[in-house]
Amino acid sequence: MVKINVKGPIIDNSQKSMYDWFEIEATCPKDITDNIPINGEEIELIINSPGGIVDAGSEIYTALREYEGEVTAKVVGMAASAASVIIMAANKIKISPTARIMIHNGQRLAVGDHRDMGSAAESIIAANKAIRNAYMDKTKLSEEELTDLMDKETTMDAKSAVEKGFADEIMFQEDSMQLVASVGSGLLSSGTIAKIRTIMAKEKEEKPNDNLEAINQMKNELLLEEIQNSLK
Repeated sequence: MVKINVKGPIIDNSQKSMYDWFEIEATCPKDITDNIPINGEEIELIINSPGGIVDAGSEIYTALREYEGEVTAKVVGMAASAASVIIMAANKIKISPTARIMIHNGQRLAVGDHRDMGSAAESIIAANKAIRNAYMDKTKLSEEELTDLMDKETTMDAKSAVEKGFADEIMFQEDSMQLVASVGSGLLSSGTIAKIRTIMAKEKEEKPNDNLEAINQMKNELLLEEIQNSLK
């Protein structure tokens, strides 16, 4: 059995080095695809993620659905947003009695006039439909039922997740039912990512130990700024 962690925010491949730089746990599609075995061996996903980028979650979901071997997902903490889509690719979903699954509508920032706002709305509506497709295939709930749950930003405990079809069984319970956020995203802001790119470029230019203290100070200040912004 191959165990693969899906921990922290779901991010693009291009952003992974920035989270590693901060020593922040995060998952990108490459983390999954690089660890998918070629011999059909069973995969066990260990999930604790607040979600993140929809397209990255879709890429992971698709790679797991295409895999010919058995895939079991274990939700050990939270499977929210894009992470809740990823677990829908598993043949079996197990959830800890202390864990949760959260689903909601897609979100994005938009700047511009009424045409830009309309385009942003259309983009979100399309994303919501794509997300519902994954939920419908697994849970067998109707589109109307899922739309209502997503509109309400629904967080399910283990029992509720099993009852609604988002999980197959509750871990550690021999007599468990056999049926099939809002949390912070944990994503770095676009402004922070831009600053990280600048500092990382500076690191590459410097010789070993040159201005290391100054670079570490910038890193700490940037991390503090990101934490403070997340609390607003």
